[in-house]
Amino acid sequence: MADDEGFDDFQEEEEEFNEEDQEVLDDLAEYEAEAVEILAQDQVSHMITREKRITTPYMTKYERARVLGTRALQISMCAPIMVELEHETDPLEIAKKELKEKKIPFIIQRQLPDGSCELWPVQELIITD
Repeated sequence: MADDEGFDDFQEEEEEFNEEDQEVLDDLAEYEAEAVEILAQDQVSHMITREKRITTPYMTKYERARVLGTRALQISMCAPIMVELEHETDPLEIAKKELKEKKIPFIIQRQLPDGSCELWPVQELIITD
């Protein structure tokens, strides 16, 4: 009898764990929805075309850090790898190799003081180490 009671307690704990799991998944879905930026038509008009860009074509150290960190996180979560691997297993090293070969499929958005922005694909930026 005592064993049966312990088993019932375990089932109740498992049910509570599943509810907590669902809350975490709901929070994650809300965060992902906020992470995606949908541009309104009036915001698109503030984007500067490729021919009229005024910022430097060099990737800044801050952009590099953000790109490498984001890409390494994606790789660690089983995202497809865009380069041939030799003996790399560390996601950050793989991300660095992808950046060196300009294979990272990201677009950097640079905000300008007047409220407009420029979009720079990583492939078009000059990367210095």
